[in-house]
Amino acid sequence: MRVVAVTRAPTTDACGAEIPAEAEATGEPRSPSPRLASRAFARAALEHVDSLHHFARYLSGSAVEAEDLVQEAYARALRAAPTFAEGTNLRAWLFRILRNAFIDGRRRARRTADEDAAESAAEEAPFAHEPLLGDVEMEALRGAVAADIERALAALTADARAVVLLDLEGFSEGEIAGIVGCAVGTVKSRLSRARDSLRKLLAEYRR
Repeated sequence: MRVVAVTRAPTTDACGAEIPAEAEATGEPRSPSPRLASRAFARAALEHVDSLHHFARYLSGSAVEAEDLVQEAYARALRAAPTFAEGTNLRAWLFRILRNAFIDGRRRARRTADEDAAESAAEEAPFAHEPLLGDVEMEALRGAVAADIERALAALTADARAVVLLDLEGFSEGEIAGIVGCAVGTVKSRLSRARDSLRKLLAEYRR
């Protein structure tokens, strides 16, 4: 009598990835397939699209550029997803990627170093270590007319805009420092100077 070998079709997971036979036989927990993990990461990242777009809109001052920045940020994030460490603040990570994309674009387009020189001079200026979050003036800023906020923010340097917007998004000074890539002391100084500038600008707009 001839014995006929029966080939069993491989078992696959929800994404169509083949499950090893030994893992299926033992019933041991299996790690999610790379495609499944990638989809879960994308879903989690997309939960922050609105706040990222808001950040990009006021950072760049352009609705069109904001769309491009958000798309570029997500493209970079998805490419870097395999390096994302579990337990890392995903929201802060995405904001940092978007800000870096903004800086890269500005560097490509910049023809002079005027803004860098102005920022360097401003960093050396005296400042007061005043808290920005939770004070009366920031609450007034949050409730101000959007057009006035946009004009006031547009008058700030890119770095000053970034720290103010991140502060309004609820990030701590430590988180802001991680996103913009500078020391916490630098964040404090930029927030203090930005606070003073915004106070003066908004006062002028109310006249």
